[in-house]
Amino acid sequence: MKRIFLTLAVALVILTGVLVVNTLRFTPVEVIPQPVETTAITPDGNALAQQLSEAITYKTISFEDGNKDNYAAFSAFTQWLEDTYPRVFNNLILHRINEHTLLLQWKGTTGDAPVLLSAHYDVVPVNPGTEKDWTHPPFAGVIDDGMIWGRGALDDKSAVIAIMASATALLEQGFTPKRDVFFAFTHDEELGSDLGAQSVVKWFEQRNIALAWSLDEGSFVLKDILPGMDKDIASINVAEKGFLTVKLTASGEGGHSSMPPQDTAVSILASAILKVKDAPLPGGLDGVSQDMYSNIARHMDFGKRMMFANLWLFKPLLNIVLDDSTSGNAMLRTTTAPTMLSGSVKSNVLPATATAVINFRLHPRDTPERVVQWVVNAIDDPRVTVETTEAFPASSVAPSDNQSFADLASSTQLVFPNAIVTPGLTIAATDSRFYAKTTNAYRFNPMVITNDDLNGFHGTNEKISIENMVSAVKFYTSLIQKQ
Repeated sequence: MKRIFLTLAVALVILTGVLVVNTLRFTPVEVIPQPVETTAITPDGNALAQQLSEAITYKTISFEDGNKDNYAAFSAFTQWLEDTYPRVFNNLILHRINEHTLLLQWKGTTGDAPVLLSAHYDVVPVNPGTEKDWTHPPFAGVIDDGMIWGRGALDDKSAVIAIMASATALLEQGFTPKRDVFFAFTHDEELGSDLGAQSVVKWFEQRNIALAWSLDEGSFVLKDILPGMDKDIASINVAEKGFLTVKLTASGEGGHSSMPPQDTAVSILASAILKVKDAPLPGGLDGVSQDMYSNIARHMDFGKRMMFANLWLFKPLLNIVLDDSTSGNAMLRTTTAPTMLSGSVKSNVLPATATAVINFRLHPRDTPERVVQWVVNAIDDPRVTVETTEAFPASSVAPSDNQSFADLASSTQLVFPNAIVTPGLTIAATDSRFYAKTTNAYRFNPMVITNDDLNGFHGTNEKISIENMVSAVKFYTSLIQKQ
């Protein structure tokens, strides 16, 4: 018996030693970029605020049922860009991809593969009935207390303005990049980019131009968003989730509601929805998600670092903990969201069919086909049919161990020196899903956001600080000078 206890004690000491040593070695990884001589730019915050304010007043709204003003606001906005940034349009080559998507080419001095900076200038409509809830009118572009208010302030006219202001400042300094630098400003990102980003990709393909990498929206510098983390997190996203929408149709006996059968189309449908909801797709820490959380954990206290430094032991527990939070669940797996229902046209009529729509955001490990089969198996009821109405897979994963990511990281650290820089995963859809088909696509807006700002995305009181606009220009000028 003593020998058993002794063996257990020795094993415990060895285990403790392994855990401690692994934790002590689990420290932040310093990004050491290739040295590049750059010139510091001091942006004029008031001028940037005025430019974004004016940009917001153009109602470049992407309506699901078609544009109500025949894109007059879009034409006026692109003309405003030319009038506001004449130095850019006079020195760069303008390629009109179509009437409303612009591609600007800044010729470099070498034949190195070019890079692409992209942003979209279309915006979503204001939810009807919420206009009164806005502190300032959504298209007035009011500047108040250091903030610029209005639709597009965060998503995504601020990036358009910051890129154009950065190019103007560098041109004033006489800067010329070594490689070609392209700027794409798309007009239909909120509708799926059928004519915007997809046409930009075709333009490059038709000319056999292979990009070194692209940068578009996708994440921000996150402040006080991750529980237990007091440092800002600059998530430069290297992939984005896919998209799948399925329609469930349940069949039953129609008729008068006074004599219902045991199962109606509605009850069959309700059961099917619950079966899908109660059978989430498998998830867990791996790939991009594991890289992101591990990079962040290197800056945590000793106890949390120990768990991430020893995933071979603690991964099952971490999966449970992260899965309990909404954001953690979205990072670890394909999410399931029932969104639409329809049934009878009258309260006392049993419908012959009832339908539901479920939306999935696909983790890179899952394909649309696999998820559809998962749904069919979960429901396991011949009275319910499953139809795919829209689908596209998750993007490819761009590397985070190359010079391109190092350039992005070092420019981020220049502007946000105390932020944790990490690769991450975009859980929504962006133009980058098309760029990623032909190049390494990265997703990052160099601006700080908090939980309060999240409500502004496609919601009410969208706004951005003047300080953020200044930071964005500093980031883009630094990044462009590395090219």
